[in-house]
Amino acid sequence: MVQTIDNPTVPPAAEQHFTCRGLTWHQFKAIQASFENVPGVRLFYCQGVLEIVGISKPHEAFQSIIGVLLAIYFEVREIEFFPSGAYSQIVEDQVEYQSDLSYCFGTDKDVPDLCIEVVITSGSPIKLQKYRLMGVQEVWFWEDGTLQLYRLPEQGYERIASSELLPELDLSLLKRCILFASPLEALKEFRKGISSND
Repeated sequence: MVQTIDNPTVPPAAEQHFTCRGLTWHQFKAIQASFENVPGVRLFYCQGVLEIVGISKPHEAFQSIIGVLLAIYFEVREIEFFPSGAYSQIVEDQVEYQSDLSYCFGTDKDVPDLCIEVVITSGSPIKLQKYRLMGVQEVWFWEDGTLQLYRLPEQGYERIASSELLPELDLSLLKRCILFASPLEALKEFRKGISSND
C-alpha cells in the first residue's frame, strides 16, 4: 500500500507572501537589486504590483516531484521538450516573473508553451495576468493538493479540465503520484500507470 501525504497544504507561516501596489518599473528594479543576495526569496512584478514570496521546503519538494514525473512522461511518450525552469521572463516596464517549471514542446521558443506554478500561499493578484502578458499558451497551478489548468484564447485565460498541450496525460494519476509520501514509489507508480495506458 502506498502512503500519501495526509495534508498537502502547509501553515501560512511556512511561506511568507508580501504584496505592494502602485510601484513603477524603476522602483521594482531598485527593490529587486536590494534582494539580489537574499536566498529563498522571489520577486514578481506585473503592471505596478510587486509580490515578494519566501520559498519554502514544501514548495521546492512539490516543484521537484512534478518536474521529475513530467520528465518521465515526456520520455515514455517520446515528446520532444525543452525545459527552462525558473528563469526570469520579462516584458520591459510591465512584467517580470519566474514560473516554477516552464516547457516548450517541439522546438525551443522565447515564450514557453507551458508554465507550472506551485502555490503554497494563495491570494496572488497577478496570478494569471503575468502569464497573459507573456502569451503563455497553457498555465497550471498546483495548490492545496489539486491541479488547476488554464488555456489562453484571445479573450484571456479560461479554466480547462484537461491539458490541450498534453491531451493524453492522466491528470488523476499525476495528482495521486505527486502526493505520495515516497518520491521513489511515486515515480514507480507513475511509470507503471503510463505504461498500462499504452
